[in-house]
Formats: sequence, structure tokens, C-alpha cells
Amino acid sequence: MMPMRFKDSFWCADFTSTVGYDVLVARLTDGRKMCKDVEDLIKSRANLEDRYGKDLINLARKAGGNTELNALRKSFDTMKQQLEWLGSAHMQLASSLRDEARRLEEFREKQREQRKKVESAMDKLHKQRATLHKKTLDAKRGYDQRCRDADEAESATHSKSVTCATPRQQEKMKAKGLQMREAALEADRQYQQLVDSLEALRRDWESEHVNACESFEQQEFQRVNVLRNSLWIHTNQLSRQCVQDDEIYEGVRNVLEQCDLQAEIDYFVQLKQTGSDRPDHLRRRFSSFSSTFQPPSLPGTERRDLIQSAAPCYRNASSVRNIARVINCIIIIGRPVCT
Repeated sequence: MMPMRFKDSFWCADFTSTVGYDVLVARLTDGRKMCKDVEDLIKSRANLEDRYGKDLINLARKAGGNTELNALRKSFDTMKQQLEWLGSAHMQLASSLRDEARRLEEFREKQREQRKKVESAMDKLHKQRATLHKKTLDAKRGYDQRCRDADEAESATHSKSVTCATPRQQEKMKAKGLQMREAALEADRQYQQLVDSLEALRRDWESEHVNACESFEQQEFQRVNVLRNSLWIHTNQLSRQCVQDDEIYEGVRNVLEQCDLQAEIDYFVQLKQTGSDRPDHLRRRFSSFSSTFQPPSLPGTERRDLIQSAAPCYRNASSVRNIARVINCIIIIGRPVCT
């Protein structure tokens, strides 16, 4: 299949029409807007990456973790360091994206200058064509009118009424017919000159239109190619950044793999242990007011009777067991006296 060309596809049978040219200009205008849209997208992404990188660096510097010990502390410190590296990498990505956006802007401005030159030449030809075409139409109407006037004057000289006119009147009518014929010839000459000029202008316009089509097609080809490459580069930059992010995270994972749970416990114990001697069992200790005093030992039956007799005096106790605890802690001789 033969490739389609602008110079073969954007014409119009109407000589004064600019529809084909207008379609091409509209396409280039839309293409320039598309370049601006891609440029703005890359700039916005660059701002996001720059802000994200700065936030990561601030996050890493503000993170605590100073209370941790051993391998887990090392892992956390590595995480903070890697976050700083990650933030720097994203800031570098933002710089690369801005460079790409700057290249797009330069390309867009370059195409705008090229397009202005072509449009200036075409607009000048369109104005000349419109003006000359109007003059040619006016000349055509004048020529047609002069021809009608000449025909009417010639017909009048051959009419029957002329035979009744005096010789002087006949001479006047002949002179008028001749004058009309000369005016028709002059109108024809002027009309022919304008037609020739318009035809020459048409050839110039046609040649310039072909050149404009070729220039616009080349610009459109370059624009599509540049935008495709720019988006391709943009995608590769983001993909490469994802790979770099994963490599940074892999460094953290490698350090975490060295963090053994039991080793962390052992390290803490070795570093902070306070001793292995436990306190002795607690034993009952007697008051020192009498070094010779010893509480009486009661037989089981008497002790039970003592608890039962003391129960009415300790109504606030929850159970007989609590009363027994109280009895055991009282160092007295004899039975308690209830009041």
C-alpha cells in the first residue's frame, strides 16, 4: 500500500477555498497543544518525584530507633540510610524529567518558528488570491456589460428605424457603436490581463501549497516521533527507578536476614543482665522486744476452738480462713477477748 501524503490529500476544487490548508493548520495547532500537554505531565511528575524525594530524606533523618540494640538496630539504621539514598535517587529522577520536559519545550518552540514562516507565506498568497480574484470577477462583469452594450449599439445601426434617420443621426449611431465596440475590446483586454495574472498567482499558490503540505507533513512526522520517544524515555526512567528502588530495599532485606531472634535476646541479656542470684524464701520473723519470748504452740483442737471463739469478734472477715490468718499473726498469750 502506497503511503499517503499531505500534498495529495488536502485540495479543494473551489479555487478560493482554504479548507485543505485549514485542516492542516488545525492539526498542527492540536499537535502543538499535545506537546504542551506531555510537557506539563512530565513537569508535574518531576515536581512529585522531587517532593517525594525530599520527604523521604526528611523522614529518614527524623526517624528514631536509637533505643534498639544489636542487629535489629543495624537493620533500622540501614533502613534509614537506604531511605536517604532512595530520596536522593528520586530527586535525581526529577532532574532528568525536567531535562526531558525542557527538550520538549525547545522542540515545540522550534516547530512554532518553522510553522510561522510557512503560514506567513501562505496567508500572503491567500490575501493576494482573494483580492485578485475579486478584481477578475469585477472585470468579467464589466466585460460582459461592455459586450452587451456593443451588441445593442451594433443592432441599433442595422434596425429599420435607422433608415428613417438623417445622415447625421446615422453617423452618430455608427460612432456610438464603434465606441462601444472599442470599450468592449478594452474590457476584454483588461479582463484577459487579470485572468493571466490570476492564473500566474494560482500556479504560485499551488506550488506554495505543495511546499506547505510537505513542510507540515515533515513537522507532523517529527512531532509524533519526538513525542513517542519522549514518552518511551519517560516510561524507561520510571521503570529504571522502580528497579533501583527494589535494589535499595534488597539491601535492607539482606541486613534483616542477619537478625536472629535468639541472638537479639542473648545480646540484650549479656549487655544488661543484673545477676542470677534470686532472693531467699521469706520466713516468719519474731519481734525483738523479748529475746526469750516464744509464742505458745497450741494443739490442733485448742487452735480450732480459738478460731471459733474469735469468729464473732471479726465479722468483717470474709471467711474463717481469713480469721485463721489473723490469729496466726497475733503474738499474744491466751485467748482473744471480744468487746
